[in-house]
Amino acid sequence: MAKWLQSTEHLHFEVRDRIATLTLNRPEKRNAISQIMLRELHQALLEADDLVDVSVIVLQGAGKDFCAGFDLTGVYAGRAEDAARGDEKKYRSISANFDDDCWYMERQQDKLLTSWIVHKPIIAKIHGNCLAGGTDIAFSCDLVVAANDARIGFPAVRANGMPLSNMWLYHLGPQWAKRLMFTGDCLSGSDAARVGLVLDAYPAAELDAQVSELARRIACVDNELLAAHKRTINLGLEMMGALTLQRLDAEMDARAHLSTGPRRSRFKADMAAQGLKTALKNRDEPFGDGMVRVSREG
Repeated sequence: MAKWLQSTEHLHFEVRDRIATLTLNRPEKRNAISQIMLRELHQALLEADDLVDVSVIVLQGAGKDFCAGFDLTGVYAGRAEDAARGDEKKYRSISANFDDDCWYMERQQDKLLTSWIVHKPIIAKIHGNCLAGGTDIAFSCDLVVAANDARIGFPAVRANGMPLSNMWLYHLGPQWAKRLMFTGDCLSGSDAARVGLVLDAYPAAELDAQVSELARRIACVDNELLAAHKRTINLGLEMMGALTLQRLDAEMDARAHLSTGPRRSRFKADMAAQGLKTALKNRDEPFGDGMVRVSREG
């Protein structure tokens, strides 16, 4: 039996045997990130970090996917899906100017990087699609474990912007990071493990058991030691410029949003005239199945 369960609008929170499991819970939307979900995830991570009977956190998605990215319907319709702030003219708008866009991206990034700042280890368990903003969430975690057939990438770089919390360089090195950012192509979970983007990959039927065992082993270590290990290694990444890069990345994403190139312009026009499905189809069609296949030789 679980020690306790709690569900909010877009998140499920369970604690069992010193393991907190947070489940993104918008399966009907492929767990696309809403502002509500982002706030609830931020709060749940802080809560799990505060609970003395939690040693490790597992982050997963309900349904067929981990997370398909940010919910674009609100953004490209010129509204936030949960604004509810009264007179919106009193507040910054993401599309008003560069500084407002940058400010908005920084606030989003603050929440996406919660996994980095909490003291306890976090394992991202990836199945199905982990795309765009879904990778922002996953790669801010300490360990990423995937199903072999998971699909991991950032197709949004083709027309929409760039990763908002950009850890690709630190996982992959410069050439692979550029390869994926230049094309928006995706890797399978098994190929992502081969190039170091994720820690390991397993058959989908084994993923739950493998992550549970890893979490169990981590939970055998005292919380104070786990925190010391995590924070020491993260400080090393900070000395390599990881957090400075995140700050610059938010500004670069805002800069990318200013693009008036034909692909971005067409995406916005398609969204307005025909909706998200058509816009995504037209954006991605030139790239075929959009998968990178890593050589198994050598």
